[in-house]
Amino acid sequence: MIQGVAEISPGERSPFGVLHGRFEESAVSCRRVTKEFVSGDNRTLVLRGVDFDVSFGEMTLLVGPSGCGKTTLLSVIAGLLDPTGGNISVLGQNMDELSGADSILFRRKNLGFVFQQYNLLPALTAAENAAVPLLAAGVPRKRAVDKASAMLAELGLEQRLYALPSQLSGGQQQRVALARALVHEPRLIVCDEPTSALDHETGHAVMELLTTVAVREDRAVIVVTHDSRVFDFADRIAHMDDGRIVRTEASEKAHFPATRN
Repeated sequence: MIQGVAEISPGERSPFGVLHGRFEESAVSCRRVTKEFVSGDNRTLVLRGVDFDVSFGEMTLLVGPSGCGKTTLLSVIAGLLDPTGGNISVLGQNMDELSGADSILFRRKNLGFVFQQYNLLPALTAAENAAVPLLAAGVPRKRAVDKASAMLAELGLEQRLYALPSQLSGGQQQRVALARALVHEPRLIVCDEPTSALDHETGHAVMELLTTVAVREDRAVIVVTHDSRVFDFADRIAHMDDGRIVRTEASEKAHFPATRN
């Protein structure tokens, strides 16, 4: 068990008095989720009946060895992959009930993504890339780019607003991707190794920004990470192995949501 966190089990009440397992009371609720990949005659079961809850007002870290299914679980929660079986609710919405078009609209409005591949548009500047979610939602261009620029400045990129992705380092591109994930103020932010390409100081700043901007009473953050330096930012740490959540630990600081601004 990690120092400063307490182990919990499914069905136990969260610090907010939420009973895990009730879809409408959790930011994310997964029940018996499976995911199988098929290639010709080969079948690979990556998720093996996952039960997983994410509470509002918390940052949950998803940790475990490479290949255990962390990124697959994150992608299924985010609606980028369809589960083979089980039930998933995100922000009270049963994801099985959404059509393809409705699922896209739901993700656009409610989710922010930071994945290992930054997926920046090569012809757009850093500020324009960060503004993409706002532009897609119909926000006027100047207002969208101004808001994105302010977010990039918080991440230390005020001198690189007009740089193209090819002119940015890997760490700078990752911060642009983070700004893009946060700029439209989504209620659920999912991050796959957000500090992997960053030095200690910048990685700390990224996690601080996630904590102050993204973790609020009506929002939640899921972070897949191998970076033990960021464990102190967690409200909850879910340990995954061989396609299952094997244990979850809750930090004592999760009992004090009012300290989050």
